[in-house]
Amino acid sequence: MTFPWDEPIVSRDSSSSHHNPFLIPSIHLASQDILIRRAEMYQEYMVQIPIPTHRGSVIPFNSWMGLGKSMKQLYGQPLHYLTNVLLKQWDQLRIGSKDEYKPLDNLIHPSKAEAIIWLMEEVHRQTSSHFHIAQLWKVDPVYSSSVDSVFPSLENVL
Repeated sequence: MTFPWDEPIVSRDSSSSHHNPFLIPSIHLASQDILIRRAEMYQEYMVQIPIPTHRGSVIPFNSWMGLGKSMKQLYGQPLHYLTNVLLKQWDQLRIGSKDEYKPLDNLIHPSKAEAIIWLMEEVHRQTSSHFHIAQLWKVDPVYSSSVDSVFPSLENVL
């Protein structure tokens, strides 16, 4: 199965293609439509990936981003851009707290933490506007660090 974003993008400024199809090297007014279309394709793709209905095993974790990475590996799925951003923000919120250096699985049970992430993921996949995502991508020069570059084949997850 091929997806529209598998085709290389050729910008007006360069003739190079990019590995991650959701990345736009620089945002100009002329490329705003391209960015919106990329966000739309991304959201259409993410909404098709079902949330796992059974849990693998209890995942030990020290940080929210670490738990997210482990979940991606265990379930073979990407997490939504908005979920990845939120996990990063949650880790940043811990800086300066009295429990900053404690592993998170000592503070929050791993099963509860995983359930929280899957609930957020379902909200992000099912309800996010591609226009909102495109606006976030436009103002975030490093948004690509929060877009998972490896996507499963939909045939394998349905």
